[in-house]
Amino acid sequence: MKTLFRSQELWDLIEDGFTDVAEPDAEEEKRLKKIRKKDAKALFFIQQAVHETIFPRITAATTSRDAWLILKIEFQGSSKVIIVKLQYLCRDFETLFMKNNESVQDLLSRVSGIVSQMKSYGEEIGDKIVVSKVLRSLPPKFDHVVAAIEESKDLSKFSFDELMGSLQSHESQINKSIERTEEQAFQVKEEHPIQNEKSLEQGARGRDRGSFRGR
Repeated sequence: MKTLFRSQELWDLIEDGFTDVAEPDAEEEKRLKKIRKKDAKALFFIQQAVHETIFPRITAATTSRDAWLILKIEFQGSSKVIIVKLQYLCRDFETLFMKNNESVQDLLSRVSGIVSQMKSYGEEIGDKIVVSKVLRSLPPKFDHVVAAIEESKDLSKFSFDELMGSLQSHESQINKSIERTEEQAFQVKEEHPIQNEKSLEQGARGRDRGSFRGR
């Protein structure tokens, strides 16, 4: 919604509202007329966007800011509730680490989800903090790419999207290396099937002789 309002140059009006004047002069009346028109447009967008079960709660709102504040409290809660939710999100962010068998894409999706929620509650969190956290959350197999990024990049200017591209490229190389190793092992097994069978037979005979001696 914010993106839509910004594209229509309405967000400042929704966020800050406007002051109506009881008896404006001609010039002020002309200015207010334009503002009221923009505000009505913003209010219309809000009314169109909400679900029919939510709409009755904003019908009494006469300005876009009034409607927005009602929705903000409805979905985010009071300031105390927001503080509590932010505390939980910050804890999740700080304790986040890449899980076993988790892909880079899955990890970054989790990070993006938490960061988006934090921002929706008014938390200011820049790419530098997010990038640093992701680099600390990676397992040892990413150590050399982390070192390369930290040595070659200015983390204060290194964006989350750039980090995503670097890590996904590195992960792809790791997966290809694992696939090559597995293919080589399979080829060795296929090229020496007789030797493998003899080894199995010798092992079986050894176990049989051992069993006989034991009896």
